[in-house]
Amino acid sequence: METALHWLIVIIVCASSLLSAYFSYKARRSADTRVRGVNAARMNMSMGVMLIFIALFMMLAYSGSTIKVIIGALFIVLGLFNLFAGLRNSSVYRSMKG
Repeated sequence: METALHWLIVIIVCASSLLSAYFSYKARRSADTRVRGVNAARMNMSMGVMLIFIALFMMLAYSGSTIKVIIGALFIVLGLFNLFAGLRNSSVYRSMKG
């Protein structure tokens, strides 16, 4: 069961990393400011999910030393910040007149 959970977390990290790269590419290539902002917000949300699951993997896969717990907590805080900033920016750009 533990191995299945680790594989699920790895799959989520890989998928969110690919989504982050995809939305980053789309944001950089877009000429429209609104579309660029929406894609950048989606990239932030994908990065936030990726960082949160990297921290979960670190905390679940390895024995808990103090340094690993501190780094994991920092990744969770950074991931939550990216996730909520992406959600906020997404709502702002979606409400703009297109």
